[in-house]
Amino acid sequence: MATTHNLGFPRIGKNRELKFALESFWRGDSSQQALQQTGQTLRQTHWQAQNQLDYLPVGDFSFYDHVLDASALLGNFPSRVNDQANDLDKYFQVARGQSQSESACQHISAGEMTKWFDTNYHYIVPEFDADTSFSLHASRLLSQISEAKQQGIKVKPVIVGPVSYLWLGKSKDGSNKLDLLDDLVATYEQLLLALDKEGIEWVQIDEPILVTELDQQWQHALKQAYFALNKAPVKLLLTSYFGELKENLHLACELPVAGLHIDAINAFTEVTNVVDWLAPHKVLSLGVINGRNIWKTDLNATLDWLEPLQARLKVRLWLAPSCSLLHVPVDLDSENELDDEIQSWLAFAVQKLDELSILAAALNEGREAVAEELVLNAFALQSRQNSSRVHNSKVKARVKAIEPALANRQSTYQQRAKVQQQRFNLPLFPTTTIGSFPQTAEIRQARKRYRLGKLEESDYQQFIKNEIKYAIEQQEVIGLDVLVHGEAERNDMVEYFGQQLDGYAFSQFGWVQSYGSRCVKPPIIYGDISRPKPMTVDWAVYAQSLSDKPVKGMLTGPVTILNWSFVRDDQPRSQTCQQIALAIRDEVQDLEQAGISIIQIDEAALREGLPLRQSQWQAYLDWAVNSYKISANGVSDETQIHTHMCYSEFNDIIEAIADMDADVITIETSRSDMELLDVFKEFDYPNEIGPGVYDIHSPNIPTVEQIVLLMKKASQRIPAERLWVNPDCGLKTRGWKEVKPALTAMVTASLILRNSLPE
Repeated sequence: MATTHNLGFPRIGKNRELKFALESFWRGDSSQQALQQTGQTLRQTHWQAQNQLDYLPVGDFSFYDHVLDASALLGNFPSRVNDQANDLDKYFQVARGQSQSESACQHISAGEMTKWFDTNYHYIVPEFDADTSFSLHASRLLSQISEAKQQGIKVKPVIVGPVSYLWLGKSKDGSNKLDLLDDLVATYEQLLLALDKEGIEWVQIDEPILVTELDQQWQHALKQAYFALNKAPVKLLLTSYFGELKENLHLACELPVAGLHIDAINAFTEVTNVVDWLAPHKVLSLGVINGRNIWKTDLNATLDWLEPLQARLKVRLWLAPSCSLLHVPVDLDSENELDDEIQSWLAFAVQKLDELSILAAALNEGREAVAEELVLNAFALQSRQNSSRVHNSKVKARVKAIEPALANRQSTYQQRAKVQQQRFNLPLFPTTTIGSFPQTAEIRQARKRYRLGKLEESDYQQFIKNEIKYAIEQQEVIGLDVLVHGEAERNDMVEYFGQQLDGYAFSQFGWVQSYGSRCVKPPIIYGDISRPKPMTVDWAVYAQSLSDKPVKGMLTGPVTILNWSFVRDDQPRSQTCQQIALAIRDEVQDLEQAGISIIQIDEAALREGLPLRQSQWQAYLDWAVNSYKISANGVSDETQIHTHMCYSEFNDIIEAIADMDADVITIETSRSDMELLDVFKEFDYPNEIGPGVYDIHSPNIPTVEQIVLLMKKASQRIPAERLWVNPDCGLKTRGWKEVKPALTAMVTASLILRNSLPE
């Protein structure tokens, strides 16, 4: 009998209950008890949605981030955290710099945030130094286990593995993180003993670093850790996901654990070797349902290769999604506006678990037990394959006709910089923002009323104009040098464009957690992409008419639109990206012709699309950077092109970033205290750069002194004449009461910097 289990379920709730509960608590509008009650209700609801499985995950629910949960479990909070605060306040101080807005707890520097492998999920980076020690704080996990048991659930706790935890973290003093391994493993041993006392049989222990390129030191660390944990009385299911194990495959098979999970979507070719190499007493869990995308699984084809494996493995075969379902929306049944045909091609988290159950039933009882389900599945797949809506011959022909010259600017950066300086006459340390301004409750309400037909189009247009005018006026008062229109008309930096491109579909409730309470609703690329008409020109022209200062045209780049969408799986991602690049190129040229002199094309997600193995990076970077350049480089020398990249450590791809040849790049550096600029000690970055000085993911307002200090650090690496002053990211999620003083401090700091330069 094949055993079914899940690696993790979406936390946010079918209707984003977690988001709203968190934000209410942070505002001080609700109590910690109310937040905890929402968490308990969501966990119970999510377990009920998974109750057809043999083992259900516990510990996958989080109030912010599962890596931060691991830090809390291990007693590893930074020393700057207020010791007098309760555990949840400490937790939120690390996550966002403060807990409740009305709390007496001190405001601190929030923990650094970066992307979780190659996903759009962000985690809080663990911090280590030579004196770091660990201690077990398992009450949260044990409490959730108790909750699950009261519902009669067969529990499988989920924890981040010790070696991945160290690998994901950052040494703050340059000490070797692996020197902490013995103490860390000892704490894990205590945890496993505590779980055994709770009657736990299996523990899912995630070591996703197994799909990365590990040197001998880290491979040895895995051996050291798991030979020590082998003494634990519980059974360990060692879990990898997101890719192939390659040179780590033999190591993973040999580690002394009771079972191994591999991502059979991304590591399909390795399954046979694992079956051959895995010891006969070990369970093999296969991730046979794609946990990263929303297309239906080909159940018949999956059964074709699973049935021979079951004949060999028998009860040792476990089935699961490829990874946690954190990365997909909760329930497709909530959708009532999606096109019926397109909806028939999709599966969200709940439907993916249904697919898993169908596979298990077919293996355990025979295909005839689920014959109707298999027929319906095959019909949906055939419908998608044959649909005329998917393919557009004109788009394909345009992509085929792309020539290398499309990706090149007319002149070098040095030549362009002289022309642009004459045109804009900007001061040293020019100030700007990244694009968006606060999306107030009034803006969201107006958009909702317009979408529901309760607000006339003319009234909605006037409302947005008023919001743009207000944003321009505030920037003029504050004294910014290059302005933005604020993006009041945009619901999301990807969805807004997708709604105006052919080949896209959109859900109502397809929310996915990005970090904390921040949720995104990735659009769905189901067909060939094209731009029927201009998307942003009218708003940009209106905004520019309100000021004599340059107002940036704001676009999302092709790679980010690709990486932040659910992408079709029937053609190479590179080809889809080229289609988007041509659509954005058309928009860039229309903006220039309309008189917009500075155009920002955000590529916030460029790095997250990198393959997990460095040996595969160049192939991705070749087509990704080229797609960006196709979109950006059809303009004259005097048009200034900006790009933005947020929360992406790119020191190891700096040459590719330089090859993008944007006139100005803005990046995140405030949480990392300008550490991201260390690369410029060795690499002479040729163009202009704006290192973010305002951490917009925290409610804390930066001081003038903090900004001056950060920019002085930046000027030690990059010439002052090529530095801009700007926030880390867009200001959509902040409030005006935070934004105005923060930007005022930024402008004041810029004036101080200009006046402090030697004559």
